[in-house]
Amino acid sequence: MPLRRRIAVPVTLLAVVALAAGCEIKVNPGSVSAPFSVAPVPSASAGQPAYVCTAIYKILTDGAVKAAAYATGTDDAAKDGLRQTFGEMATQVTAAGAKSEAPAQRTAADLIAARLTAASTATDPKAFLNGEFSTISQKIDDTCP
Repeated sequence: MPLRRRIAVPVTLLAVVALAAGCEIKVNPGSVSAPFSVAPVPSASAGQPAYVCTAIYKILTDGAVKAAAYATGTDDAAKDGLRQTFGEMATQVTAAGAKSEAPAQRTAADLIAARLTAASTATDPKAFLNGEFSTISQKIDDTCP
């Protein structure tokens, strides 16, 4: 049995027992990583619409995972975490959209980035997270092959 599995099983059991006993386990939002990655593979087609769509979907998915860590918080640190996450996503979406060879797709990426930028400066970024964020990827759907 591999060492990772020998360690993972007891740690998992310990966590389940601790939760069942009513213990609370705090997880630092920065320590949560994305459970999977749909990262596009760099290739000669990097500027093609399908590649750009995949890159933007990945940015939004990874950002959603990161934002989820702040979603239940109501303090200023949670709001700041959401703002920072949305700001980083806006920068990444802008960069990915700029690589597209399709003008409509660049426009859609810029629209997504603009909405994320607005959320990064909003008084209540959680309102964006609970509202428009769930459908923001649909703005680029029509440009994807």
